[in-house]
Amino acid sequence: MKCCAYDEMYLPLAQRVMGDMFDYAVNTIGLTLRAFYDMFMVSGMNSQFEIGNPTYVAGKNGCEVAREVIERSSDRRIEMEDVMYLDKSREYWIGWALAYYQWISGMSFKSIDEHVPVDMLYGMYDTLHEADISLFVEIMDEKCKTSGEESALKRLRMYAELSQKALAEKSGVPLRQIQLFEQGQRDIHKTQGATLYQLSKALGCSMETLIR
Repeated sequence: MKCCAYDEMYLPLAQRVMGDMFDYAVNTIGLTLRAFYDMFMVSGMNSQFEIGNPTYVAGKNGCEVAREVIERSSDRRIEMEDVMYLDKSREYWIGWALAYYQWISGMSFKSIDEHVPVDMLYGMYDTLHEADISLFVEIMDEKCKTSGEESALKRLRMYAELSQKALAEKSGVPLRQIQLFEQGQRDIHKTQGATLYQLSKALGCSMETLIR
């Protein structure tokens, strides 16, 4: 599987820029990681990172790239100054690790997100942020391999370490309804917004991630 997306000399720079970009977007500008990641893909910046374009991974810092992403994908202009901390945040680690995984796997950021939604990477931070990056790669490989065989709801429930019964109790959504969603016998895309909200709140994700 490991084909490497671009020249390794640019990898540390890409990781740092993507880490600072995520951190700045969330902790300085105030966006959710999910919202910014969607902008990242809509803006086309994802494609530039996938090929290791030196203009972005070496020629600009993460704050500059974050502002460009937002301005390309919305009518918002960001005037906030660059802010990069020595103490790295969870968002920095997610960007840093995700850039590495994209490079070593050769997968697109969109494809990775379809298998493992970006906001679900928060759940890996505590156990993996001090571990060797190879462990993150191993876990991501396994998740990408198995995700196609599961419904999004089941995958998110498993990430949250909840049984179907526990999710029903936490969300207030009937157990049978959860079972039908996971078995594909009921289309979650057609369910009421209130049900999606209850499930997403219990799982700690956005409603968009739940129906992705």
